[in-house]
Amino acid sequence: MQIPVRIVLVETTHPGNIGAAARAMKTMGLYDLALVRPRCAFPSDEATARATGATDILENARVYDSLPEAIADCGFVVGTSARERAVEWPTLPPRDCAAQVLDALDAGNRAAIVFGPEKYGLTNEALARCAVHVRIPTNPEFSSLNLAMAVQLLCYELRLAALDRARADERGETSGTEPQPSRVRPRLATVAELDHFYDHLDRVLVESGFLRADHQRQLRLKLRRIFQRAALDKNEVDILRGVLTSLEPSRYRVERSES
Repeated sequence: MQIPVRIVLVETTHPGNIGAAARAMKTMGLYDLALVRPRCAFPSDEATARATGATDILENARVYDSLPEAIADCGFVVGTSARERAVEWPTLPPRDCAAQVLDALDAGNRAAIVFGPEKYGLTNEALARCAVHVRIPTNPEFSSLNLAMAVQLLCYELRLAALDRARADERGETSGTEPQPSRVRPRLATVAELDHFYDHLDRVLVESGFLRADHQRQLRLKLRRIFQRAALDKNEVDILRGVLTSLEPSRYRVERSES
């Protein structure tokens, strides 16, 4: 059983963790590895040694200059977070998260789980590009978890959930309960499509005076959270961008000058 979920490692500092993450993925049936600005040599002999037979995943891993590039085609992205954040976000335990990821795949979306650097984790800006966050319930007195171990745990939960669904399908437990085609939710907007929308929204709000270009970072994150919770599909994003275009102050200035 292969599970088509992308594992994204951001600014990994140790090549051994990349190799061990690849091994963790392959044991659970995941094969899509993306690396964002690794801060260590890659490819490397150490990564290959730690992969222990999962060298095919390392050989096929793609390296990106930024997180938005690595997840641009994904409609459902999970960000891993080990600490509380100033801006609250929907946060799930691993088992519930795995179920939501599989739901997203069933609806025709690409999905990814993003892991941050070993020492600091993901930035707030990176987490803002994720639909939900997942937090592993570790011992609060010693919450440190190796990167590859975290990858292994979440990949295990994905495999467990996928096997449970496969067994349920074999028993016919889902027969007669599938949604009608007219009620199937359209695919979610991809990260790239949402980023274009957020850039458009920011431009309109700055031009209108509601936002200042160099301030109010927290407000921008909260605006993202509002739309992330809405789980917008492509058509809804197009509608919202049409609304923004009609409200752009620059558009009215041009129209007044032409009249």
